[in-house]
Amino acid sequence: QVQLAESGGGLVQPGGSLRLSCAASGRIFSIGAMGWYRQAPGKERDLVASISLAGSTNYADSVKGRFTISRDNAKNTMYLQMNSLTPEDTAVYYCNAFARTTIMDTYRDWWGQGTLVTVSS
Repeated sequence: QVQLAESGGGLVQPGGSLRLSCAASGRIFSIGAMGWYRQAPGKERDLVASISLAGSTNYADSVKGRFTISRDNAKNTMYLQMNSLTPEDTAVYYCNAFARTTIMDTYRDWWGQGTLVTVSS
C-alpha cells in the first residue's frame, strides 16, 4: 500500500500564503504523475495542479500565476506553494499519486486524507 500524508493546511487571511506538502510512504516501487485536488463544501473534487515525473506541470485556470507545484523525487514528496490566497481557495486539499507497489503491479491512483485550507479574515 501507498500512504500519502498531507500537511501545511490551516487558516490564512486573504492575500496570504501557505505551502502544502505531501509525503508518500509505504510499499512504493515507483511514482508517476502526482497532483493536488481540492473540494469545497457542496462542490466536486477538482484538479488544482499536477506534475509529471519529469517535472512538467499543469494548473487549473483559477490558480495560474498564484500556485506553484513541485516535487522532490528522491524524497517522494510533493509541494504546493499557494500565494495571493482568496476565500474562493477555501477547500480540503487532497494529494494524489499515480503509483505502483511492485514491478509486477499496475499503476493506480492513491489518495491522501486531505488537509483543510481556510482563507478568511
